[in-house]
Amino acid sequence: MSTAAAPRYEPVVPPPPARSRQAGAKPGLQAPTRGSPRGRSVADAGVTEPPPAPVAAPRAPFVMLVLLLVAAGIVGLLVLNTKINEDSFRLEGLRDRQATLDVREQQLRSELASKQSPGNLAAAARLLGLVQEDSPAFLYLPDGRVIEVPRPARADRTQSGG
Repeated sequence: MSTAAAPRYEPVVPPPPARSRQAGAKPGLQAPTRGSPRGRSVADAGVTEPPPAPVAAPRAPFVMLVLLLVAAGIVGLLVLNTKINEDSFRLEGLRDRQATLDVREQQLRSELASKQSPGNLAAAARLLGLVQEDSPAFLYLPDGRVIEVPRPARADRTQSGG
């Protein structure tokens, strides 16, 4: 083993700041020159200033704003959900009513079709005192000439034969 001691390194201490040429200027600062960034001398380049003190912003208003926004969002969602459910119930009621009206329409169409049948029309005509004619009249339309002359129907013939 070697008994040689490890080399010692000593910290480099920057030279003291140069005096400013301007009266009343802070020590360590010089008037800006072309080569020096931000008006500092080359000698001050290694010296670091302590960071500025943290700004104590009031946190209570920010926290209240965030809580208010969260509460407004929750209330908005509840209102939206309530409206959606209300509209859903209304839509279901309207669909039930539409189904009832569809059934009623079908019943009315069926009733109308049965009343328009030839047998029901003839029975309704007999109740009104009308009789069926066996020999209808035909008209020739261009000049209005009657081709076959109609004869009046006899009530006793249709009543017994029909």
